[in-house]
Amino acid sequence: MEAKLLIGNRWAAASSGKTFIRKHPVTGEVVTTCAAAGRIDAQEAAVAAEGGYRSWKSSAPSERRRLLLKTADILEAKTPQFIEAMASEVGASALWAGFNVHLAANVFREAASLATQIQGETIPTDKPGALSMTLRQPVGPILSIVPWNGTVVLAARAIAYPIVCGNSVVFRGSESSPKTHALVAEALLDAGFPEGVLNYINNAPDQAEEVVDALISHPAIRRINFTGSTRVGRIIAQKAAAHVKRCLLELGAKSPLIVLDDANVDEAVKAAIFGTFLYQGQICMSTERLIVDEQVADEFVEKFVARARTLTSADPAKDPGAIIGPMISSASGPRINEMLDDALSKGAVLRCGGVADGALMPATVVDNVDASMRIYDEETFGPITVVIRVKNTEEAIKVANDSAYGLSSGVFSKDVNKALAVASEIDYGSVHINGSTVQNEAQAPYGGTKASGYGRFDGRAVIDEFTELKWLTIEPQVQQYPF
Repeated sequence: MEAKLLIGNRWAAASSGKTFIRKHPVTGEVVTTCAAAGRIDAQEAAVAAEGGYRSWKSSAPSERRRLLLKTADILEAKTPQFIEAMASEVGASALWAGFNVHLAANVFREAASLATQIQGETIPTDKPGALSMTLRQPVGPILSIVPWNGTVVLAARAIAYPIVCGNSVVFRGSESSPKTHALVAEALLDAGFPEGVLNYINNAPDQAEEVVDALISHPAIRRINFTGSTRVGRIIAQKAAAHVKRCLLELGAKSPLIVLDDANVDEAVKAAIFGTFLYQGQICMSTERLIVDEQVADEFVEKFVARARTLTSADPAKDPGAIIGPMISSASGPRINEMLDDALSKGAVLRCGGVADGALMPATVVDNVDASMRIYDEETFGPITVVIRVKNTEEAIKVANDSAYGLSSGVFSKDVNKALAVASEIDYGSVHINGSTVQNEAQAPYGGTKASGYGRFDGRAVIDEFTELKWLTIEPQVQQYPF
């Protein structure tokens, strides 16, 4: 597969002529060759976005809606291409790839519905005969940086919401999924978006800092949204702050699923299996901590482990029915093995699965984990989860909040009032009662607290993220002033 840069509605090689390659995470086979953008390409993309913004900011809401809806249809039509690209580049199963496209299409349709919802309001004023109001106006070119794991849907939300608000976008894709992200950009080009409204660039891993620095510092870029690790998010935020540019950050997580003493254990197991092992646990919302009341812990662990052992593990490029495919990189295995070894050496119990072999790892469950172990609150991002046994609801809340992160969470209980009380006490951007930690709906605001970032994607919250609020008054032509 081949991927190029999209600048000003033209596909092109990098100005330097350089390329980089993406290899299959298990076989090492080259699956994509992509143009490797440098500083000059980044600057050209920003200039093109500035030009696109100048015309797009005045576009009619009906035109924005039409093009966004058309993009949603085109994305769905490209589903087979996305399945092929995601299997090769990021080890995604057909289930995860198809689900990504479905969610992405929903994002574009939800964004389309916001086209006429970008509204100001009138404000009471003490000035006789004056009218005071607010306006919501576009910001300017937006830098959108997305990762490889939710390849299509994370790209969709980083693009669709700024665009519906009248902004243009420089979309910097992931080095791990250049072809998949090029397909997203292609969908908008096919839909007929005007020149410069969307610009797609990618870069070799060793050029990431150069390219991102050039974009953040460029005067045309007005805001940044970034989805990725907390470590990189901090760097992005610091660089943006130096240029007084606002960020929307969705970062790392260690999402807990709390199973209280009166929970429906069978349903909790189903949610935990889905939340833990979908896409090998490489989702920001993945269930990485199972906080289980000791009264139901034995039953829960027995049933959960039995289900985990049935999950097939294989390369989805060769076995489309595989549930657990390879992790993103062969380096993922040794990193997780270190955490696993640390936990076992300190008294944790391996219930199923085991050590990773490079990018391959079976469904793994580690029981009796406590705060002395690295895996207790260090993000694993793999097909592994931990069970933390607690004495009561109060301890469950304490353990859930004993985390640097605060993205998504779940609470299982037959007593809705008790579950609501827990939900109000835990510090997470989303809480799902009797549901999985892995949930996304385009109409619902999504984001985290603490080291999981700030700001919200999806729903009406994006209007604030991607518009400026302007105060406007219309006053009598003749007024009295004190001097």
